[in-house]
Order: sequence, then structure tokens, then C-alpha cells
Amino acid sequence: MPTRTPEPTAVTARALAPDLARGFMLLFIALANSHYFLSGRPVLGGYPQDGSPFDSAVTWLIATFVDGRAFPMFGLLFGYGVAHMVRRRSDAGPRAVRRLLWRRSLALVVIGSLHGLLLYAGDILAAYGVLLFLGAWTVRWKDGWLLATAAFFFVLCALPGDDSLSISTDPPDAALLPPDAVTMVVERAHITPWIALLGPLGFMCPFMLGLWAGRRGILEQPERFGTLLRVAACAGVGAAVLGAQPVSLMLAGVVPVPDPSTLTLIGPLHDATGVLGGLGYAAAAALSAQRLGERRGKVVEAVAATGQRSMSCYLAQSVIWALVFTPFVLDLSSDLTVTTTALLALTTWTATVLLAHHLHGRGRRGPFEVLVRRVTYGRRRV
Repeated sequence: MPTRTPEPTAVTARALAPDLARGFMLLFIALANSHYFLSGRPVLGGYPQDGSPFDSAVTWLIATFVDGRAFPMFGLLFGYGVAHMVRRRSDAGPRAVRRLLWRRSLALVVIGSLHGLLLYAGDILAAYGVLLFLGAWTVRWKDGWLLATAAFFFVLCALPGDDSLSISTDPPDAALLPPDAVTMVVERAHITPWIALLGPLGFMCPFMLGLWAGRRGILEQPERFGTLLRVAACAGVGAAVLGAQPVSLMLAGVVPVPDPSTLTLIGPLHDATGVLGGLGYAAAAALSAQRLGERRGKVVEAVAATGQRSMSCYLAQSVIWALVFTPFVLDLSSDLTVTTTALLALTTWTATVLLAHHLHGRGRRGPFEVLVRRVTYGRRRV
């Protein structure tokens, strides 16, 4: 009998909640990434410490609601999408599914590596590719194994670690702000593989939870899993806000910098509760999608279109960072503040939303989504 050719999900058949979450969280990604380029002043945890009171307020907001909260949500949605792919290929054997996932993994590693070398040293796409290469062996695990593995990596990220929040007057390193193109490639060639290989450790917990949730279609069925989603939204976001305060208040200059032993405790606390916050944000997006129902205005449609093209929009952000901050281009890293950089991030995200909505209106996917689908499914029209 003929074998069914694997195909990607049509845009019109996609659930609103995951795309809405991805689209909105890309704003948080922009806010989280851009302030690390600022230089020329004493820095604490990536934030200049000589700004105005308004800069301190913006620092508190980003450290509380954004830093370490958006990336876990993307890890959850990544695992959720993988579970959806596997569910649609339930008639295929394990080897066929692994080959499909490994092709997608290869595409992510190649695109992410080039992104890390040429645009942004903190690329996460290659880390997702490595995570998927390993995760392809876990997609048929029993629920207990998925949840136990998620719990193990959650505890691992909550353990006391090295002091990463020390005061430094040094500018961002040459990998982030290279003086010339040759130095850029050489420095990033050293750091990009390490991020790709170590990054999956931080994403493993939300990825496993995403596989578990994706098997049940939890984000797509808020009417069925309403209680679970409400508890996850309230408890997750609440824990993230409370767990962020020791670090957020310190970064905002409200409380003094504690001793090194305390720093090694509050940093992991911020990261661990950030994982819970990422889960809470995803749950809140599912509940919001349920309330919206079919009453989707242009704004919701545009944000969801951004989520459908999340890779292309994420890479577009890096183009802006490269143009604005790179020393041999515009070199504005010492001119912008935390506040003006946040405004730049908001403007950049808004531009990608408008572009994604334009592509949606013309029935076109994002260019990098098309590329990944061609590699994954081996079809010209995807």
C-alpha cells in the first residue's frame, strides 16, 4: 500500500494559543537580548548601573517579567510542537519519526550556527537543534519518564551555582561587540558551539513538559483543561514574580549587592522560578485564546501571524541588533540606555508584527519557516 507523505500543518489548521504565545513572547525575547549590548558603564547582570530612576524602573520590569521567563516558554512550545509532529505521524514507525525530527534538527543547527557567527553570539536555534536531536529518542517515552526527566533538570537548574552577577566595568566581550568582521567570526566560532551544546541543559525541563502537554493537546483544549491551565497561569506567573525579586531589586539598585554566597543562591532561584513563569505564560495564552474564540481582531491576528513566523522574526531582531550595536556599523552601545534600548526592542518587535501580518495577508510563510519545512519534509511546496 502507498505510504502517506509527511506534510506540515497548514496555516489555516493551526491552533491560536501556541502562535499567540510565540508572537507575544518575541517581544520579551527582544527585551531580554538587547540590553546585554550596552557598554561604557558599570554593569551588574547585564544592566548599566548609572542610569536614571526611570532606567531603574525599566530594569526592574524586565528582570521581573522577562529575563529567564520567555526562553522557557519557547522551550515548552518547542516540545509541544514536536509532540504534534509525532502525533500526526502516528502511523509511521519510530525510525521514520526520528529521521523526520533529525532533518529538522539539522536545519536548526545549520541556521543557528550561521546566525551565531554572523549576527548574534547568543543564538539559541542551534541549541534547539541539538535538543531535538537528543529529544528524538524521547518522543515515545512513557509519561512518567518525561515528567521525571523534567523534574530532574528543574532541580538541576535550581542548584546553587557560580557567581554570574558580579559588578564589572568591562564592556561586552568581542563576541558580542566585535571590533571588526574577522574578530567577530573568530570569537563567535569559539562560543557558538558551547552555547549549542550546553543550551539544551536549560531547555530540557520545559521541552519534556511540552512533549507531555502536546500529547494531550492541552493548549488547544482550554475548555477541557481549564482548571489545570488556570492553576498553571496563576501559580507559575506568581512564583516567577516573587522568585525574581531578590535579583530584580538588586539590579534596579533598590537593595545593595549581597555577598557572593548569597548571589549563588538568588541567581538559581531567579532561573528556576523563571521556568515556572514560562509555563504560566503559555497557560495564560491558552486561556486568552479561549476567551477570544472567533472574535479575533487585527491585532490578535497580527500577533498570531508573528508566532507562525517566529524563527524569521527572531532572526530579523538580530539583524537590528547587529546594525545598531556592532562597533564597525552604527556603534550605539554606549549611547543608548536601558530605557531607550527597551523602546528599540518594542519598535523592532512591532515592525516584525507588521511584516508578519503583511505576509499572512498574502498567504506566505516566513522565509526561514519555508526553508526548515523543505529540509524536514523534503517537499518543494510547504
